[in-house]
Amino acid sequence: MGAEIHRLRDKICDSEKITINLGYVDLGHIDLLVREGFYSNRTDMIRTAIRNQLRLHADDVKQTIVRETLEIGLRHYSREDLETVKAAGEMLSIKVIGLAIIADDVPCDLALSTIKSITVHGALQASKVVKMTLADRIR
Repeated sequence: MGAEIHRLRDKICDSEKITINLGYVDLGHIDLLVREGFYSNRTDMIRTAIRNQLRLHADDVKQTIVRETLEIGLRHYSREDLETVKAAGEMLSIKVIGLAIIADDVPCDLALSTIKSITVHGALQASKVVKMTLADRIR
């Protein structure tokens, strides 16, 4: 009896790790708030602070999204998507808030002939070679 091997779908991560440097006094204040039970840990406090700031500036962000015609969330560009764009003789201006993904099987020549510019506020996932090829088009 032969064993079947199934490839699990690659999981798309719903967050990205960032690193910040804080002064010792700010860090001490955070630790006090955690110790007093206002937050479960440092990360909880920092996430809450960021969300509060995003709420504070929500109208400004909405206006920018409309003005710049940005897509929000996850936008995936498959090889087939880009081949369709190429067949139509068009080029894409990719503008995303969130995560933009260019599929791993997209060759560099296809990316060059179909992607005019990329602006991502968040994260861009693509093969290293495609990112290098499009480096002058990524803003």
